[in-house]
Amino acid sequence: MHKTNLLNAVVVIIGAAIIFLGLNIGLGGIKTLGWQSTRDFVAITDAATFQTQDSHIRFIGGVWFAVGAVFVIGGFALRRLRPTLIILSAMIATAGLFRLSGMETEVLFSAAIAPSLTFELVGFPLLAWWLMASGKSDAKIIKGVQSQ
Repeated sequence: MHKTNLLNAVVVIIGAAIIFLGLNIGLGGIKTLGWQSTRDFVAITDAATFQTQDSHIRFIGGVWFAVGAVFVIGGFALRRLRPTLIILSAMIATAGLFRLSGMETEVLFSAAIAPSLTFELVGFPLLAWWLMASGKSDAKIIKGVQSQ
């Protein structure tokens, strides 16, 4: 498989995974749809406050869904959306840093969080680098074709 085709496929797969996560939270709220864990992990003691916070979480899930959609579209329009994908990758890495604010190392390094944190703090910066590097090689190819 050509390097660019591999990158396109990786970007689409990442986008599909983000869409999955966005739907789980966007449509399921705080309790989620249960696609990653059970739905009975929270007890509601204040229904009005819960509904407000649940609405905010559904919004964040919708944002995450939309981010995933941009990645999927970007996998098919890589040259055009490369800068956007690089920025989104940087945003995801930055958001991963916010997990550290919880200061709960047992949680951060647990099997439930560590894979996500690793993707956020290592995988997405590497993806941004790959996207930037592929853009440089595309520019060299275009420049070579133009000079012929």
